[in-house]
Amino acid sequence: MMFNYFNPSNTLQIINRLQKYVLALFLVVLTIGLLEALIFSPEDYKQSDSVRIMYVHVPSAWISLGIFTVISILSFGILIFKNKNFSLITKSLAPSGFIFNIIALVTGSIWGKPTWGTWWAWDVRITSMLLLAVFYLLFILSWRIIDENEKASKVSSIIAILGLINIPIVKFSVDWWPTLHQPASVKLIKDTTIHSTMLLPLGIMTAAFALFSLLIFLMKY
Repeated sequence: MMFNYFNPSNTLQIINRLQKYVLALFLVVLTIGLLEALIFSPEDYKQSDSVRIMYVHVPSAWISLGIFTVISILSFGILIFKNKNFSLITKSLAPSGFIFNIIALVTGSIWGKPTWGTWWAWDVRITSMLLLAVFYLLFILSWRIIDENEKASKVSSIIAILGLINIPIVKFSVDWWPTLHQPASVKLIKDTTIHSTMLLPLGIMTAAFALFSLLIFLMKY
């Protein structure tokens, strides 16, 4: 039943309807998020207005990690169940995940200059995010270079599964190897250390970026 649900012939009509609603919702949420991030949220007492880069940098990193995790999990289904539609899903998800990965790296570099005094440092968190971008790039290139769809699907799935090893390294690197990058401020289990006036725009911008990723996925799928 699950495989039938993901059948393109059954979902095409639903996707065509969803696109315009997702676009409208994305524009509304993005507008609210930008107002909260740029106007209503306070300056940081140390970083001043440069902290506002966080509202783009952090959601971008979260979305890129989330998308690659989904791609990797579906890749197991591709190799085990030989489900061709899972290949279409992962192929459609990868571009927006890669874009947000690059945005996270660029905005992190811009944020690092006034905060750390350097554009780049080979910190474990930063380096593992760069490695994630490499896995994204290899995944996308495998579909462009390999002409045979079945072979491209297998190769890209192997790349995604290998890249899954890097996900916990990105997530827990600041706890395992505390170096330059600050520890996580937003935690699911422990108390969140970020103030609510900053947490709200961060959550709204994350929702906006998630909607944008969903929109790109629907258009490509």
